[in-house]
Amino acid sequence: MNDSNVTWDIYESPIGPLTLVGGDAGLRGLWFPGKTPTPPESTRAPLPAVVDQLEAYFGGELRAFDLELDMRGPAFDRAVWRALLGIPYGKTESYGELAARVDPNVFRTDVEPWQRARAVGAANGRNPVSIIVPCHRVIGVDGSLTGYGGGLHRKQALLELEGSGRPDPAWATRQTSLL
Repeated sequence: MNDSNVTWDIYESPIGPLTLVGGDAGLRGLWFPGKTPTPPESTRAPLPAVVDQLEAYFGGELRAFDLELDMRGPAFDRAVWRALLGIPYGKTESYGELAARVDPNVFRTDVEPWQRARAVGAANGRNPVSIIVPCHRVIGVDGSLTGYGGGLHRKQALLELEGSGRPDPAWATRQTSLL
């Protein structure tokens, strides 16, 4: 892919501004504030397909995204990100459950089975397309909210949105007030 064809835009979501980064092969990044440097203004361009689906998601009308993704990273990380796509809307999995669904052959040979949940957690944290690749659906084995690049308040807001499937009209205002 030619990096000169990378475009970006800001989507003002109910949980704060999201930086969207796209290229020829699809969406490359969806970042929370302060998580990526702002690209050059000259490469800013609308990403209407992404925005339309995010609008539908935050409106409670979309449960599964249908976007081309251009997620770059090591093979292990990509395997974890593919596994994240298997967590259904409104459901959660622990890091251990997610690790059990990842092909054992993609783990480094020095990673013992009892260490796999941590390795999966680290790859989860490197997910460049949060929300769309639902890393927010991964929780601690005891049901606790653990680590999230956008902050635990955003993770909680996303899980609350997905919990009912039909957010009440005040959802966006209530969640924004958490920021």
